[in-house]
Amino acid sequence: MASIIALVFLIPLGLQLQRETREQALADAARRAAVVRGALAVSNDPEGVRRAVAGLGESTDRQPVVHGLDPAGTVRATSQQVTDAAAGTGPTVVATDGGVLHLEPVTVGEAVTVVEVFVADGELNRGAAGTWLLLVGIAAGLVVCSVIVVDRIAARAVAATKGLVDAAMAVGDGDLAVRIQPDGPRELAEAGYAFNRMADRLVTSRTDERELVADLSHRLRTPLTVLRLDADALDSDDTSVGSFSEAELDRRRTIRRIRQAIVTLEGEVDVLINTTRKTVTQEVGQGSCDVAEVVRDRMVFWSALAGDQNRPYNVIGAQLRTPVPVPRAELAAALDAVLGNVFRYTPQGTAFEVAVSRRDGYVAIRVDDAGPGIANPDRALRRGASDQGSTGLGLDIARRVALQANGSVSLDRARLGGASVVMLLADAEAAPPRPVSRFGLVGRLARERDRERERGRTRRRPTPR
Repeated sequence: MASIIALVFLIPLGLQLQRETREQALADAARRAAVVRGALAVSNDPEGVRRAVAGLGESTDRQPVVHGLDPAGTVRATSQQVTDAAAGTGPTVVATDGGVLHLEPVTVGEAVTVVEVFVADGELNRGAAGTWLLLVGIAAGLVVCSVIVVDRIAARAVAATKGLVDAAMAVGDGDLAVRIQPDGPRELAEAGYAFNRMADRLVTSRTDERELVADLSHRLRTPLTVLRLDADALDSDDTSVGSFSEAELDRRRTIRRIRQAIVTLEGEVDVLINTTRKTVTQEVGQGSCDVAEVVRDRMVFWSALAGDQNRPYNVIGAQLRTPVPVPRAELAAALDAVLGNVFRYTPQGTAFEVAVSRRDGYVAIRVDDAGPGIANPDRALRRGASDQGSTGLGLDIARRVALQANGSVSLDRARLGGASVVMLLADAEAAPPRPVSRFGLVGRLARERDRERERGRTRRRPTPR
């Protein structure tokens, strides 16, 4: 492209410069012929004409020649060319060996003579070689600069294309966190923006899908707990002691299979919730949510089961917005784990209470029940350890969520008589928590529960179904 531009603009420029040089040389020849013509107008004496020609300071081979007088210079025009020039009315230029001839007719008395001026090729093309060399140099410079510019543009385009390909390969391998810096030509930059938008949409879509799976898993806890409690209310499934008929043996074995299937299904739901929640947390990263909103939302589910089992319950402090630095799915899973333990390990009709409070830079979520309590709190807080025959994941889920929010989980005796599980989470809107004993704070919160109840506790007792 640069070569074409150079040819289009530089070749006409060179020809124009060469034409101007030629015209200048011919103008100089006309000037010398005019000197001789002036001398002839004064006198046609050959000696006077020779003196006029000699005054031009030219060498003998370049001196003007006056045909019809005794010429002193070198004659180059043929007789025919002289005759044609004499018959004309103005100067003519004819070609000859080594240059051109400027032939100009001059009337001397009644006769017409011709003045011949020789212009060598060197004068016609004076400086042309240097001009063409300069133009060729300019053209070469343009070509070199264009090559450099095109190389830089091509390098940017190649780099942008390679980055886009690498990012696409990474997304294809499952890394949805990869993004690119749009660069290069406009089309590639637009492709980069489109790729980033596509990756964002993929992340949002997969996160929404996993959160939906986690939410559906949470919803499964309620009917599973009902099934488990109903199965526990069935007759014994022990077939090792006593004598039973075939029909009774089949019935007890069926009861055993139902209970084992419910336990297996609960374990699968726990694994599904934990796996989905962990994936969502890794993809979305640290988030925040409103504790009061999560408590209200989860209690909508658990209240249905509480009504079926005639369980009185209270919800305290869930009216005001209370943000904590924990993703919503994480906190919902932890609250479901604690509430699920209440329904799983306390008899039907046992009351429970859920309270939310803020103090000293922390948000406390307290779940109390009127059940038998927890005999070994330290063991209950250890992952995979349980005295009730379960997986032992419930309180461990709550503990890990609390640690994620720079908090803790503690177990104590509830005012209702059973277990009291308190989750402390850092307050997202408060200054950094003061270095106080979290367990001491839990004790103060427990002692202030009566005053909280007086300031506005909402008591809800479901109607037995």
